[in-house]
Amino acid sequence: MKILSCGAGMQSTALALMSCENKMKGIIHKEVPIYDAVVFCDLGLEPYWVKDQVEFIKNACEKAGILFKIIDSNLYKDYMDNFGEGHVSSVPFWSVDENGKKAKMRRHCTIDYKILLVEKFLRYNLLGYKKYQRLKPEDVSAHEMHIGFSAEESRRISGLNPSNLYIKKYPLVEMGWERADSYKYILEVWGLDTKASACSFCPFHMNYFFKHLKENAADEYKKIVAFDRLIGEKQEKTAIKSKIFISRSRKRIEDLLPEECNDAQYFEYNGRQVWNGF
Repeated sequence: MKILSCGAGMQSTALALMSCENKMKGIIHKEVPIYDAVVFCDLGLEPYWVKDQVEFIKNACEKAGILFKIIDSNLYKDYMDNFGEGHVSSVPFWSVDENGKKAKMRRHCTIDYKILLVEKFLRYNLLGYKKYQRLKPEDVSAHEMHIGFSAEESRRISGLNPSNLYIKKYPLVEMGWERADSYKYILEVWGLDTKASACSFCPFHMNYFFKHLKENAADEYKKIVAFDRLIGEKQEKTAIKSKIFISRSRKRIEDLLPEECNDAQYFEYNGRQVWNGF
């Protein structure tokens, strides 16, 4: 089976829609298969535009006859309920210790709240395995999990594979497509204007992202501020020694100054600068 782990950002949206186009019109995009399932993990708090992009993909998949599945993985709720009280997955927060040394925490949230859940869906829902059932020889490395890294992100590809059930594939890297190519395809072929997808509290966001939400999605911004306050207030109850922050400026989100939020990332499309959503 060929499964797309779909974050509903520009790249994985492009892969999902190319697969739909292949299914409906014949094979147009040779590097992209007709997926057996497109799986989106709902992390509980993502930018407001992601909901629209998920709905668009869902409708396209239903029209094409491709299974689209939403898994409730709610990293946001788990952190709000358990940080400082119990186990939580490692998020790559920016940190600074008492001596001023800056660092970044390990990133394990993507594996815990996306990759492993998509694998479980493949194993139990699509292949029909029971819990603890040994993998059949014919299923060992027999399936594919497709991931929407684009060419400029090829450095993120790791040779490590957490599963013996599937191999990982990166069609956009094979095609030489960058983020701007995915944006162009989705807009010009499907009429959808897209932005990147990531948790709203992802530390990889630029400061501009938080400023944008403050001005355009007040409720979402308040939830991020509450999350940011929580990790600051309850950190002393954890084994983390350094102070941790969502903002790469290593300040609380609500304390960011306007001049610290002029770091938006853009790419060029048809002579204009397009904000990528980070």
